[in-house]
Amino acid sequence: MALVFDRPKSLTDKKFHYCPGCHHGIIHRLAAEALDELNIQQKTVVIASVGCSVLAYDYFDTDAVQAAHGRAPAVATGVKRASPESVVFTYQGDGDLASIGMAEIVHAAARSENITVIFVNNAVYGMTGGQMAPTSLMGQQTSTSPQGRSAESNGYPIRVCELLATLDGPSYLARVSVHDPKHVREAKKAILKAFQMQIQHQGFSLVEVVSTCPTNWHLTPVEALEWLEKKMLKQYPLGVFKKIEGVE
Repeated sequence: MALVFDRPKSLTDKKFHYCPGCHHGIIHRLAAEALDELNIQQKTVVIASVGCSVLAYDYFDTDAVQAAHGRAPAVATGVKRASPESVVFTYQGDGDLASIGMAEIVHAAARSENITVIFVNNAVYGMTGGQMAPTSLMGQQTSTSPQGRSAESNGYPIRVCELLATLDGPSYLARVSVHDPKHVREAKKAILKAFQMQIQHQGFSLVEVVSTCPTNWHLTPVEALEWLEKKMLKQYPLGVFKKIEGVE
């Protein structure tokens, strides 16, 4: 019998710790498939952030470095500059990247550091109890905004791709989702492209993946998928926000 589906070589066989319905497992697999297809597993370094992704080094069968909260782009910059032949990527959530790590991501992008960022946006702090994140939607109830996010008290959600697209440095910025098979395939293409941009020495690339957090949204996995499609994609439209011209 022909084998048509298997675990990517770039993933370990360790069981994921993620909650039922969480998309981190899907996103991990897509990144690992991209590493396999590009044959770069042996020279890849993943920089794990703090958050639900803090144990990423347990799942990717590559070299890895654990960064302090929000500092993954800074650590990735150091690794890439010290070992420019390596393929370096950070794996970060919205609380990590868009809050405490905002300075790091903006300046890494502005410098066009030749690294790749996989940014998981589930509009909430997942690991620490469901607090409001910089990406939480207007009116969204969280443990720190029980009455719903308001502009007066909390400001407006931050659109990371749109923000970084105003800079000259980034080479590739895309927002994708993995809420159904069609979008999973599109997400895979974007992640593959981001790694290719780094391999081609084109500079900073980032893929934002709109994701669910059923546990902290207090929804079932199926309800979370529906909420993502109806609510999150209005605030965070999918697409390519920047791509260097002339690069395939």
